[in-house]
Amino acid sequence: MTYEVSPAVQSLVDKNLASGLYSSTNEVLLDALHALELKNSDLAEIRMGIADMEAGRMRPMAEVAEEIRAQLGL
Repeated sequence: MTYEVSPAVQSLVDKNLASGLYSSTNEVLLDALHALELKNSDLAEIRMGIADMEAGRMRPMAEVAEEIRAQLGL
């Protein structure tokens, strides 16, 4: 499969290949896409947390910390 990428993207791919950590362009791009999926998942979780906070679905940190201490027997 052939892709056209900008010179800036190709430069980043080449830099990563030159590092010796990757043996192919496919490995570089696959790792980059996995990182992008992780980033998007993290952002979705953050957005859900913000929505919960804005809707009043939260508890004071002191209450949560005390519950954790009790569970751990501290």
